[in-house]
Amino acid sequence: MIRFEHVVKRYPPGGDALADVSFAIGKGELAMIAGHSGAGKSTLLKLISAIERPTSGTVLVNGQNVGALKRQALPYLRRNLGIVFQDQKLLFDRSVFDNVMLPLALSGFQGREADRRVRAALDKVGLLARERAMPMALSGGEQQKLALARAVVNRPNLLLADEPTAHLDADTAKDVCAILREFHRVGVTLLIASYDATLFADGMTRRLTLQQGRLLS
Repeated sequence: MIRFEHVVKRYPPGGDALADVSFAIGKGELAMIAGHSGAGKSTLLKLISAIERPTSGTVLVNGQNVGALKRQALPYLRRNLGIVFQDQKLLFDRSVFDNVMLPLALSGFQGREADRRVRAALDKVGLLARERAMPMALSGGEQQKLALARAVVNRPNLLLADEPTAHLDADTAKDVCAILREFHRVGVTLLIASYDATLFADGMTRRLTLQQGRLLS
């Protein structure tokens, strides 16, 4: 599903965020990208979603070279890809319901089917009762769950999560991890970036480690 082939990402004036990174993740896998702050984890996720383009090398997602996609093709890529950003990127002037509705509206979904999908996503993360609340009225954990609901409302087959438990207390972090595992159980491929070495430390989750832009394991 995801393949990196000798990928380099270089930012001016010459520092490499990623240096000769190669790996593959199969359909249905749950994988962790671990590493210190600044190791290149966020950059790696941005290359998969074509937010950034590689300086050299190839990034393949579902067989597509996403680094070579034209701008008009990007919405089609992202319909099958959910992203939980490190800073969440919630719209604080819109309700919980409207935040989750946004990806559907951009994809052309309308009416009862769109409403049903929004409520199903909110129910999945335990926020259905808060659908009319504004994001500022939510706790930090609830805001993260809202970001998750928005990421999966299009029913993607690939979910990328950048530091999904950062700044959460231990109990809330466990709740978020349980939600992510549930998505994985129903067939979603998950790639999670985190500096937290204890996250999904069950011996069954595949772990890749970045250090200063290079893949160690």
